[in-house]
Amino acid sequence: MENSSSSEEALHVVMFPYFAFGHISPFVQLSNRLCAHGVKVSFLSAPGNISRIKSTLKLTPDAQIIPLQIPQVEGLPPGLESTSDMTPAMAELLKQAIDLMQPHITTLLSQLKPHFVFFDFAQHWLPKLASQLGIKTLRFSVFATISDAYIMVPARQHNSSSTSTSTTIDDLMRPPNGFPVAHNIALKEFEARDFSYVFMRFHGNPSVYERVLDCLNSCTAIVNKSCMEMEGPYVDFLRTQFQKPVLLTGPLVPEPPSGELDHKWVHWLGQFPAKSVIYCSFGSETFLNQDQIKELALGLELTGLPFFLVLNFPANTNPQTELARALPDGFMERIQNKGVVHTGWVQQQLILAHQSVGCYVFHSGYSSVIEGLVSDCQLVLLPLKGDQYLNSKLVAGVEDMRTGVEVKRREESGGFGREDVMEAVKTVMVDVDKKPGVSIRANQSKWRQFLLNREIQDKFIADLVQALQGLKSLC
Repeated sequence: MENSSSSEEALHVVMFPYFAFGHISPFVQLSNRLCAHGVKVSFLSAPGNISRIKSTLKLTPDAQIIPLQIPQVEGLPPGLESTSDMTPAMAELLKQAIDLMQPHITTLLSQLKPHFVFFDFAQHWLPKLASQLGIKTLRFSVFATISDAYIMVPARQHNSSSTSTSTTIDDLMRPPNGFPVAHNIALKEFEARDFSYVFMRFHGNPSVYERVLDCLNSCTAIVNKSCMEMEGPYVDFLRTQFQKPVLLTGPLVPEPPSGELDHKWVHWLGQFPAKSVIYCSFGSETFLNQDQIKELALGLELTGLPFFLVLNFPANTNPQTELARALPDGFMERIQNKGVVHTGWVQQQLILAHQSVGCYVFHSGYSSVIEGLVSDCQLVLLPLKGDQYLNSKLVAGVEDMRTGVEVKRREESGGFGREDVMEAVKTVMVDVDKKPGVSIRANQSKWRQFLLNREIQDKFIADLVQALQGLKSLC
């Protein structure tokens, strides 16, 4: 690949994601693409995360990983260095520990002397610190732009009836002033209740909203994992709100999976016709409760289609015990020839890419949306927390991508039943194009072609590097 900065001084950037793999992975993906365009990358993370980062970061002379020691905080056990091993209370203490890293980060940046630091939501103190060293800062959001546009903007504060730390459920059910009205986005009561966490303070520390707003107000430029084709109105709204550059990386389409699928899964999937199997998974840090697992499992059974259900459980629980409590009596016996229930890690990309898999039921994580589309799966969305609710509206919205269907939920509780799961799957697998004027399958095909167009996706990074070269020279 031609070096994008061959005629200018090579850029050097530091990557500093939050210590959660849902955050680390997009930073790694962006690092790999920047390195391919001649950008030098120094990647910061805790020692416990480095072996996993090494498995995906393409280590070259232009890419290095630098370990960071997490300061001790009472209540945060030593050695826990990723949120995947933490309770929610520990994750709040992790933010406190990150705040204590400022002297160490100052020393490191003084030694590295990068042009830019790409940083995450928790390090709201970084822009001021870096500015004193003559280093520019880029707040990189690993979420869809719609999430920042709906929640993390000054207008959210201005049209609230209360302070940022006590924003009400009613406030959150309404979009902020100036939000693109044509897109008719609003949160249900249970979704707004979940988002209220963003405005809470713990241990006297800033709320997530206060951290993010500080990041966005103080950074040199905002960088989003998106593109105008997918989220143009929300990008424009963000630019209006913060009056500074909003740069786009594109959706950071994952590389094709390497290696071979485990023989037992090849054999099991190979029993079924092309595009007939439902693959269902909620990532490593999104957990269903017992009632949700029961209704989901029975809903998949009701479809009459073969399915592969992956369930994970919080740290410090026994997955097999939890599974036995949640699954209905006799369920495993009934699905013996047509269903798999699995706990723990699986080769997700390779499973999604298998010719027998045709439907993906999942939590609407943004990276998973892209993964499902690239793998040519019909999307059934079952968001369970935070940004997933807004991702689902983006993907299923008639005015937006309209390339999937969300499982129907109760307005107040967010509950769903087995019939709701069955109906959503039936809509994308059987009745997908029966509604006049709305072709989910055609939209899915269109977005898949867009995401797999390497020339288009590579241009997003080339344009980003060019914009950084322009920003670098500004005082």
